[in-house]
Amino acid sequence: MLTGIILAGGQNRRMGGHAKALLPFGESTLIQHQIGRMREICSEVMVVTNEPRPLLAYVDRSVRVITDYVTGLGPLGGMHAGLSLARNQKAWIVGCDMPFLSPEAAKLMLERSEGVDAVLPADVSGPYPLHGVYDTGCVRVIAELAERRESSLFRMLAMIDWISLTKQECEKHGIPFDFVFEINTPEDHRKAQEMWAEKMRYPTRP
Repeated sequence: MLTGIILAGGQNRRMGGHAKALLPFGESTLIQHQIGRMREICSEVMVVTNEPRPLLAYVDRSVRVITDYVTGLGPLGGMHAGLSLARNQKAWIVGCDMPFLSPEAAKLMLERSEGVDAVLPADVSGPYPLHGVYDTGCVRVIAELAERRESSLFRMLAMIDWISLTKQECEKHGIPFDFVFEINTPEDHRKAQEMWAEKMRYPTRP
């Protein structure tokens, strides 16, 4: 069993002050698209946000919307809250700015997660802390960092036992590695919409 956790921050200056989770994507919003993808393999889906009110109109009641316990730590604070309340031992954690979530990649990571704290996608540039599968036991390490007001995801990775799912391994399984793509600017948003339209023209692709 797997819990899906979406880390949904608030307003974003590079996106003109708009919440990235509510950007139009496909036939819905980005957050709705992500929830749909997570539901393909997750028995529970959670959204962690410091501004829940704008999301409530777009998220149905089966999705648990929670807020950070510890504020000011960025994604690490959201991970702390989500892992603390997850009902399953393993959690697939993503950012709300990732339009191409891959249930297929998450399933591979879950299959490899026994005996380690996390399985993370990685390429030549290094690991991607988001879109990874984490054991809820990681919350203890995150709590230690929170006490010291450290917010670095890579500092957390240095303190846990993780293994990688490489780009080459994904491609061997027919899984495009574009699931690590993030929307950080209006241009990224336009590119993501174009990429999604292209995927819809070839629906047999993962």
